[in-house]
Amino acid sequence: MKKIVITTFLLISTIGFAQKYELGKVTVEELKEKTCPIDTSAAAAVLFSIGKSYFSLTTDRGFELVTEKYAKIKIYKKEGYDMANQSFMFYASGNEKIDVSKAFTYNLENNKIEKTKLSSSGEFIEKVNKYWSKKKITLPNVKEGSIIEFKFEVRSPYIDIPDWQFQTNVPVVYSEFTTVIPEYYIFNKQLKGYLTPVVKTETNTKSESFTTKDRSEGLLTKTTFDSETISYQEVKTIYTLQNIPALKEENYINNINNYKATILHELSGKRFPNRPYENFVMSWEDVVKGVYDSENFGSELNKTGYFEKDVDALLANTTTQDEKISAIFNYVKSRMNWNEYYGMYCDDGVKKAYQDKKGNVAEINLMLTAMLRYAGFEANPVIISTRSHGIALFPSKSAFNYVISGLELNNQILLMDATHKYSLPNILPTRDLNWFGRIVRKNGSSTEIDLMPKSNSKDIVSIMASINANGEVSGKIRDQYFDYNALIFRQIYNNIAKDSYIEKLEKEHQGLEIGEYEVQNSNDISKPIVENYRFTTTNAVEIIGDKMYLSPFLFFAKTENPFKQENREYPIDFSYPYQDKFNISLSIPEGYVVEVLPAPKVVSMPDELANFKYNITNNGNQIQLLYTLDINQAIIGAEVYEELKAFYKEMINKQTEKIVLKKV
Repeated sequence: MKKIVITTFLLISTIGFAQKYELGKVTVEELKEKTCPIDTSAAAAVLFSIGKSYFSLTTDRGFELVTEKYAKIKIYKKEGYDMANQSFMFYASGNEKIDVSKAFTYNLENNKIEKTKLSSSGEFIEKVNKYWSKKKITLPNVKEGSIIEFKFEVRSPYIDIPDWQFQTNVPVVYSEFTTVIPEYYIFNKQLKGYLTPVVKTETNTKSESFTTKDRSEGLLTKTTFDSETISYQEVKTIYTLQNIPALKEENYINNINNYKATILHELSGKRFPNRPYENFVMSWEDVVKGVYDSENFGSELNKTGYFEKDVDALLANTTTQDEKISAIFNYVKSRMNWNEYYGMYCDDGVKKAYQDKKGNVAEINLMLTAMLRYAGFEANPVIISTRSHGIALFPSKSAFNYVISGLELNNQILLMDATHKYSLPNILPTRDLNWFGRIVRKNGSSTEIDLMPKSNSKDIVSIMASINANGEVSGKIRDQYFDYNALIFRQIYNNIAKDSYIEKLEKEHQGLEIGEYEVQNSNDISKPIVENYRFTTTNAVEIIGDKMYLSPFLFFAKTENPFKQENREYPIDFSYPYQDKFNISLSIPEGYVVEVLPAPKVVSMPDELANFKYNITNNGNQIQLLYTLDINQAIIGAEVYEELKAFYKEMINKQTEKIVLKKV
């Protein structure tokens, strides 16, 4: 589970200069190129991507961070048109300034290069949340064969060097990132991913001259000018990678960005002349303390006087601990509406959120935690990183982006997230299921919390069906969904019209018709979902001469192995362990007998990571199949990929294996 490569650099000083890559240098030969030399199947390729973060010294504001990025991209196929959409995150509420320049599209028209400039209509800002925004551009006149280029520049008063991703979802011919850091700032550097860049460093002396103006008032106004020169050392570091393969999405992966070749910088200290050294190196305890000490976290958690009367009334008719927990949790879920803002800190505060019945994730789950404490429980916030945010691998102030509630009871921790209407204790929204979080206790201590579910979520399917002489199969299906399967079903089913949902099912399986469809417990989350319907399918049986061929799984059979890659470097993430169970009874048509019946089979992976059991019998005109598949671990390491791939091959072969009926 922990095979992600994280390398901390001890940089060795060497002197070297990277080859120059410039915008505006587009040739006819480049525009005529039909395929990418390093990946002939690629729809697009980054010819070069160059970034640089350096510090600019100003007289009034001191150092500010300047980050530049410019790139040149070749479009080979229509599927690569998305590369014309580029964006750059910036801290909108923090006086960061962003600028786009040198943005052009190049095409070959009548063997001449045509250059089209980015128009103002193709440039806009998208608000991500209260703090962050994206500068987005859409390059014009993009077609197969186009080359696009652009440059972003961000000037920031904050000393936060942005992460540089060498890899993208298309191949990259050349990627380079340079940092130029004054001696006053010390950064930790971490490399994420499976590719290691070439690193070159050099140290130089930088001199900055300033002129200050002073006006004195008297009988005569006098202006004097003073000049001052400041000299300091700065370290230039260049990271380069070439011929980088595209990082392609694979099945059962939580967030592909966890594995992109990326260089990260974290400010670890400041050492200015005539000042004491400031140490910013963080442990997990430092991260937790920093979060808890924030007035938008700890202070909000400890606020009272806004919910007590309501909770007293709520608990008046409860007696057991389970009843109290359920009453409070359900009350917060039903009263509060999540505004879909992530983050560990409150925006408007818990009191206003409670009054407005709407808030961000911190306001809702800190409120839940406070209510559980008021009811006498040992409840504490749990800070986590969502799946979309990435895995929190090392202590950092940006490691986490979300908070849930953890209730410690009987040597166990019940995890709760009241932003999701269909969640239960220890049945969290799937966005929360991202390896580990940290519980934040009142005494200032913190402990790592495993977020991944341990028990298998069941899906139990019962089918009673008959086959007629024309090969048509009809019957009844009862499908029961438990735990995470039920949560996901409700999330889909309750947000779509019933007729639309049935139509969607029928479209997924050609020749399927559904009738008498009903769902039980769609809103009663204390019970499993029960789905009942009648069906007829004309596409499950193949008739050749006097024989019928069919899979007993009918339209439920898995027909394609999701694991196609020869090798895999990333863990396989199923989100949660699960069990699929089938009890299938088929009546064969009169005048037919079973000629071939698949053999029973049991297949297991090492350490019982997964297994399936297939048992089929024939008694007269009845065929009975009992089948169980168990995936017993939410995350399976890449080191057993070959075994998992082989396991799925066996499973699919068995699910698609045919029963042969012969006419007599």
